[in-house]
Order: sequence, then structure tokens, then C-alpha cells
Amino acid sequence: MTELTRRGLLAASAATAAAAPLVARAKPAAPAAAWTQDATTIASMIRNKEISALEAVEAAIRRSEALQPKLNFMVNSDYDRALDAARNGGQTGPFAGVPFLIKDLNDYAGTPTRNGSGGYRDAPAAAASEPWVAAALRAGLIPIGKSASPEFGYLPTTEPLAYGPTRNPWNTSRSTGGSSGGSAAATAAGVVPMAHATDGGGSIRIPAANCGLFGFKPSRGRLIGNTDMRVIALSVGHVDSLSVRDSAAMFAATERTEKGAPFKPIGLIRKPLRRKLRIGVLSTSGSGREPDPEVRAGLDGAVKLLEGLGHRVSETKWPIDSARFGQDFLTLWSAGAAMDMGAMAKMLGRAPDAAMAEPFSLGMAELIAKAPDGAVDAAIGRLAADAATYATWFDDLDVIVSPVLTKPPVPLGYVSGDVPFAELSERLTNYVGYTPLHNVAGAPAMSVPLHWTADGLPVGVHFAAKAGNDALLFALAYQLEAAQPWAQRKPGVSA
Repeated sequence: MTELTRRGLLAASAATAAAAPLVARAKPAAPAAAWTQDATTIASMIRNKEISALEAVEAAIRRSEALQPKLNFMVNSDYDRALDAARNGGQTGPFAGVPFLIKDLNDYAGTPTRNGSGGYRDAPAAAASEPWVAAALRAGLIPIGKSASPEFGYLPTTEPLAYGPTRNPWNTSRSTGGSSGGSAAATAAGVVPMAHATDGGGSIRIPAANCGLFGFKPSRGRLIGNTDMRVIALSVGHVDSLSVRDSAAMFAATERTEKGAPFKPIGLIRKPLRRKLRIGVLSTSGSGREPDPEVRAGLDGAVKLLEGLGHRVSETKWPIDSARFGQDFLTLWSAGAAMDMGAMAKMLGRAPDAAMAEPFSLGMAELIAKAPDGAVDAAIGRLAADAATYATWFDDLDVIVSPVLTKPPVPLGYVSGDVPFAELSERLTNYVGYTPLHNVAGAPAMSVPLHWTADGLPVGVHFAAKAGNDALLFALAYQLEAAQPWAQRKPGVSA
């Protein structure tokens, strides 16, 4: 679940050179007993000439070739250019020489953007990179390819009908989540240490929760390329990562620091929280459902951990009419689908059919076609009011903790795009009910891998704060990572 309209909402923004030296000098504490190296470690090894960038990229390509047939996390490779870039050197920034993946929904110059859709199977190579992608290149990252996404990022699973399902490395019969599922699968399996992700309704956090990763969604307007502050600007780009320090360093390297940015820059956060917080516990989803027992166990365990760390924890409830919010969000989401289907029709010269677009995509576009005049504008008006109400949730609280999803990673096919529209809509309502409000509110939120089920599936726990309070969440994440490390856990399908 990602952008409403990707190209319309990603506007160019000038990056300053100040962030990279700050991050490169910083040395955040290493995660405990990691089974594989995070991006900070690899970058340090390259800087210290323990390995070369070429060796790092060659190793990532070998891992990719070995695991792509098992996981299907990539829609097209870019190995030759990656090897040339590593061989020629010249990368600067905090992650100079570190291998990486760019999500298939976003333009990276020289590679096609297929949007997870059969209609774009023959798309030409992008002429230019989107602003955030360009900033990632300036941070020194070397993309080895484009990661898989569901069609246009609509669904919380990565099973594009045109390119086949991406499989979860913890259990290959299960969903990785979406829409950044290809990136999450590759990162969790150790192909790359972190990868590009975007989030317009949960698409950083949901794959992180399903794949045992740290997934941080920044506040709207925080990062380069994210300049539209309207409530309809749902999406922001960042990464899914193995460690908190990688996510924090990438945040600092891509943060907007220009005059007129909506928030004062926070720079590199590298220390755990030192103060006690007022934390609200939210268990029911937006549809009023209680989570499955294993998800509830993860939430209860997180509450116990927070209390043990000295935080003041109390129950809270949704501050809005969450059932009505869900309908309004679907209306806005469907308006985005109608725009995407319109763009595809213009490209094809005819209306897309089931051979070019998935049933759910076509169904959402049809929903808007049948909606009464003014329905979308009315939904947007109510969502704007919800965003204002969200801010009042934090008058007496610092952070909200909840599940990310109502279920652990679901079987492949459970929420895929070919499930009949009415049935799929109901499943989505019951499955994804915790994450979209934060996109509407433009607020920071994160999935932290604090629980695994009895049969070894990861379950993320969700933390959210008021818009602009990204630094607070990063500091809390460091504290949680130190108190209950996850980096030693290795999935069954891995490098």
C-alpha cells in the first residue's frame, strides 16, 4: 500500500551537502550478535579498506542469483551497471559502495519502472531518477536492481499477477506484506543490508512486520522529494533495514535541510531514549477487530517490555470514527487507482482490461466511476479533519503502541489482486486497520520486530507519534533494540 499518485506527489527538492559528512563520522552502537552485516558495518569495512566496493557488490549479486529463484524479490536486475559503478569507484557519502535495491514503483535512471503491472511490462528505461532515489545515490549506495511490488502498490502483499509472488524468507508459503515486499524479502534474507521502501498506507511497516525488519515511516515533508504537505500526499520513501542505526543514518542522509523545510532537521539520531514516556496502548483495529492471539501476544510482550523500561503505559482508543475513516481512505485510494488506470489507458491507447491490469485495480477504478459527484472531495475533507484530530491524541500521550496487522504473515493468495473484489475488500478491512491513519496525518510511525510466533513467523509491533516527532521514535527504537535484540534471528531462506 503506497503512493496515491507517485509522480505527482514526489516533487524535486534541493539536497544540501551537510548531511553526508555528519553521518559518515558518526559511529552508532552495533546491533547485538547480528547474523549478517548491516549497511553501517559494510560501509565501514569499505572505508577502512577491509573490503572493496566491488567485493561488496559482487557478493550481493551472488546472493541475489542464489536466492531470487526461491524468493522472487526482484523484477529486473542491474548487475552490469552496479559492477561498473563499484569498479570505477568515486562513491561518497555514508553508505559509499553498499549494495542496494530500488523499488519498482519509483524511477531510477536507466531501468524501467514497471509498477508491478503487466501494462508496463515493456516500459522504457526511466530517463531520470526521482529525487529520493537520486539522494540515495548521493549517499553512496549502488543499486543492483529493482525490487518487486504489487500492482501500483495497492495491496498489503507482494503478489503481482504479471510477475509472480514474492515469498517470505521465514516461510515461503507466506506473504512478505506490501507494497515494499521485494525489498523486505531481500533484506531479511541478507541479499542486501537494507533496501528502498515507500509507505502510503503501511508499505514500509507491513513488510517490515512480516519479515522481521525495522521499518520507519518518516513524517510527511521530512525527506528529500517529499514536499507536498496536503493530506492527499500519503506516501513517503525511506528504507526497510536490519538495524535501527541503518534507518537513522539513511534518514539523516536524505533529510530535507533547505530553508523553508516544514520541520527543523534532526540529523543523525544515534542514542537510545533516556526519558520516560506516556504510552497509549491500542489493541483494536480500525474495523473494531481484536488481533489474532499471536499478534496480541506480541503487543502484550511489548507492553511488558515498555513497563520494564519505566514508561507509563495506559489503554487508549481511536480518536476518530475509524469505521468511517476506513471508507474514506478506500475512496481516496480508489481515486488514485482511477488515475493510474487513466494513465495506462493513455499509454495503451485503449482502456486497460484484465490482460493488462489486475481485477482489484480495475475494481477500484470502477468504484470511483460509480461514485456520486463530490464523493472524493467530501472524503478528503473528512480525512483532513481526522488528521487534525490525530494531533490531539498526543495532548496527554507521547507515543501510541499497537499491532501492525491483525494477523501474522498470511498465506500467499489471501489478499492477492485476483480475489473477488467484494471479498478482498472485506479481507483488507479486517487485516489492515492500524497503519493508514498515520499517512493521512503525515505522522511518523515504525514497525519494530519484537515478536515471533510459535512456528517462527515474525510479528512487528507498531509505534507512532505526533507529526514531526521522528527523533523521539528513533530514540525509542534504539532503546527497544538494546533491550530485546532481533539481529541474531536468521530466516530459513537466507544468504
